[in-house]
Amino acid sequence: MFLGDFSPLFLAEIALRTVLIFGWLLLLLRWMGKRGLAQLSPLELAIVIGLGSAAGDPMFYPEVPLVHAMLVLTLVVGLQRLLAWLVIRSETVETFVEGTPVELVRDGVLSLAALEHSHLSREDLFERLRVAGVRQLGEVQRAYFEQDGNLSVFVCPQDAPPGLPVVPPWDLEPPPLVTGKGCESLACLGCGTVRRGEGQLPSPCPHCGGTAWTPATTDPLGDGEDGEERRLDRGGALGDSPGTAPG
Repeated sequence: MFLGDFSPLFLAEIALRTVLIFGWLLLLLRWMGKRGLAQLSPLELAIVIGLGSAAGDPMFYPEVPLVHAMLVLTLVVGLQRLLAWLVIRSETVETFVEGTPVELVRDGVLSLAALEHSHLSREDLFERLRVAGVRQLGEVQRAYFEQDGNLSVFVCPQDAPPGLPVVPPWDLEPPPLVTGKGCESLACLGCGTVRRGEGQLPSPCPHCGGTAWTPATTDPLGDGEDGEERRLDRGGALGDSPGTAPG
């Protein structure tokens, strides 16, 4: 029950197998990205998977000796303690194991390259911003995709400039496309860059090259001037039809 029919030398093979599989699992989890980790770091998730597998097999399979499983459990916990110690003392190891925060929004403008690097779509980001109470991108001074997969949002303390609306959700109510003249502030549907309309349609966005624009607003859900502007636009003041937002 404890050693099975294997040679004691097989214990050294188990130790080597555990180290190799644990390291490979950690690499795969880092490659999977933050979005797939939920709120666990790659190291924590590797520990959960490793301990669950090592503890489960000897419970169900009588051919798995207890000593072998106990050795695997001990090695997994030991590797965790070692990596935790290295993370505290080495910035390089911490960056490799935990990753680094990624800046997704700066002064109301999306970083499309950062979104792609983080395996996030604009819709994913907008959903997280709505959960944080953000109505339009102009409110956001900085937004960081943290190492644990959470989003940290820093908004303007007051008097936020107009920006690209993120509410209502675009799947329910796509923002209107500007197809005519007459809107003072326009927001690029691709990245959120705000331009002055100056009585005419702007050239392609200087930040992302997009050509689709929507009225910039300080409060897309408000009943004031911005809300009236959106209602007028949807009624045809800026075009014959509201159009659809690019995917």
